Amino acid sequence: MRPIADPDVMLREMVGGRAGPRVVAIGGGHGLAQALRAVTHYAGVTHAVVTVADDGGSSGRLAPALAIPPPGDIRQCLIALTPEDTVWRRLFEYRFDGADVVGHSLGNLIIASLADLEGDFEAALRASERLLGSVGSVVPASPQRLSLTAVIEGTPVHGQVNIATSRGKLESLAVLPPDAEASPSAVAAIQAADQIVLGPGSLFTSVVATLLVPGLAEAVNGSGAQLVYVSNMMTQDGETLGMDCREHLEALLSFTGLRSPTAIVANSEPIQVAAPLEALQADPEIMQTYGVDTITRDLLDEGADWPRHDPAKLGEVLRQLISDD
Repeated sequence: MRPIADPDVMLREMVGGRAGPRVVAIGGGHGLAQALRAVTHYAGVTHAVVTVADDGGSSGRLAPALAIPPPGDIRQCLIALTPEDTVWRRLFEYRFDGADVVGHSLGNLIIASLADLEGDFEAALRASERLLGSVGSVVPASPQRLSLTAVIEGTPVHGQVNIATSRGKLESLAVLPPDAEASPSAVAAIQAADQIVLGPGSLFTSVVATLLVPGLAEAVNGSGAQLVYVSNMMTQDGETLGMDCREHLEALLSFTGLRSPTAIVANSEPIQVAAPLEALQADPEIMQTYGVDTITRDLLDEGADWPRHDPAKLGEVLRQLISDD
């Protein structure tokens, strides 16, 4: 991996900050977007390090055709970091439902267009942040589009969508190409962080997939940041079906080589889920065998259609953790 000459210079070029800790959230999809909304309640500088192995929907069509990282998860993070309901935000959220562009997000198309105009994908994201008035910065885990390959109960499975929807024990997971490199700006953000937040979100195809990019887990392990794992509220049909909270943590550590988190944050409120899904509960005694403190709180978003984290509640727990550190 290329050396980072001056991380502070790179960070200044990415985003300005306010008073508060430097926080990096790692993962992808809706889970990372919720984490970012939580982090913006207390962070001085916020960075999202986002998976670039998404191959579904609009991203799956655009990324290979234009030779750019998939913009979908990145777009969700940009919107999560944009507090004002502006015209630009509504444009980035808009999705076409007909004609040749059916299924495409306009935000994805804008990011792809800016990448062409700027001649660089990360420059396109900086331009997007300026248009949106984002309060943080979004960084692709790698400068290139990656793909995932797995073995699930002895059967090779290729692609993020296929892996996420396949039932059975996931035995191995890798990113391709094997010589992929982490984005220097992602490594710089991690090196400078006061707190690193993992999850919530798809365990294997978002969180682990991001940390498998060569250089990122090493950067987390080498940082002095507080490391927090936010537990999902329930299992995911496909990749984590039948796994309890301990097995989630064990998989996170064993697949990535990551150091044990400082703390795991889990929901304490009962939730109703339809079988075969199960609610996840963290047992403090079991988590302590990994050297991890367990914080259980009411994190449920009462207004959501499905069990998900309330950003304000989660943000307060994360703020208290970094304040007490």
